Amino acid sequence: MKWIRFRIRTTSLAEDVLISSMQDLGLFGAQIEDHVPLTAQEKEQMFVDIMPEEQEDDGSAVLSFFAEEKEDGSITVEADGVQQDLRPEEMKRRIEEKLEEISQYCDFLGDTAVTIEETEDIDWINNWKQYFHQFRIDDILVIPSWEEPQDPDFTPSLVFHIDPGTAFGTGMHETTQLCIRKIRKVLTPETELLDVGTGSGILSILSLMLGAKHCVGTDLDPCAIPAVEDNLAANHVDPSRFHMILGNLIDDKKVQDEVGYERYDIVAANILPDVLVPLMPAAAAALKKGGTIITSGIIEGREGLVIKAMEEAGLTVTDVAAQGEWRCVTGTK
Repeated sequence: MKWIRFRIRTTSLAEDVLISSMQDLGLFGAQIEDHVPLTAQEKEQMFVDIMPEEQEDDGSAVLSFFAEEKEDGSITVEADGVQQDLRPEEMKRRIEEKLEEISQYCDFLGDTAVTIEETEDIDWINNWKQYFHQFRIDDILVIPSWEEPQDPDFTPSLVFHIDPGTAFGTGMHETTQLCIRKIRKVLTPETELLDVGTGSGILSILSLMLGAKHCVGTDLDPCAIPAVEDNLAANHVDPSRFHMILGNLIDDKKVQDEVGYERYDIVAANILPDVLVPLMPAAAAALKKGGTIITSGIIEGREGLVIKAMEEAGLTVTDVAAQGEWRCVTGTK
């Protein structure tokens, strides 16, 4: 399947106006490219190892609108309940006319150059698989569902089968490896573990496979629920040993109450300093006295922010581990 993409150079101020106006022409669902800084809430919702590098906001933006290309090269659009088959050049002309009309009462449209591109359809759900391959965490082999073990000379003590799906969390990044190594040092058969920002459940499920008693995972992304379920099944882990909570532990009292207080031997959070800092009071409240908190996702130079947040939450920092440019800060209650 091929698509025609109409790209409009504009400003971030004009995004909403242009998106609404393009709907009048039969173009729906805009792709937005700009440099507007992420809000604190947006950062919390990402729960990723690496925050996308943010460029300085110069006010510019590019909007892309897509229409399926038919065999004869035309596209079909529907405006005001009427369907029309148009050549892409005709659609471009209509867009330019609409932009000229809007410019009569809006002086913040910017460049407004319109270009046409042809693009192939992409299976975004599965295309990422080409970048994720099996890897080791010491004596553990982490392997995706679509691969077979490659090294006949390596005999792992544990094989973790994972299919991250659309939820983030392959464990391949140094930050997750740091967390797993720390968890192994303090885990016992009686361990109750809280995994904040669980994603595909790698920290929790591996902990259960290594002998933890029970795990609770929280996440903001609904895609985490089927990802965790699939990975529990793939590794033959009893789903009753894992409880999933959808919501924000930082400021949602209902989530905090469901998670519980002074309940966990280990609280693990592989997120980002921008989330770890406001998370610390709730994480500390969930931790048992004598329990261990393990935090990662911390780029070199920002560990001080997490150390300070731990101490302000009444925790004692016991270790700062490094792998490459990443840091893992561990504390106790």
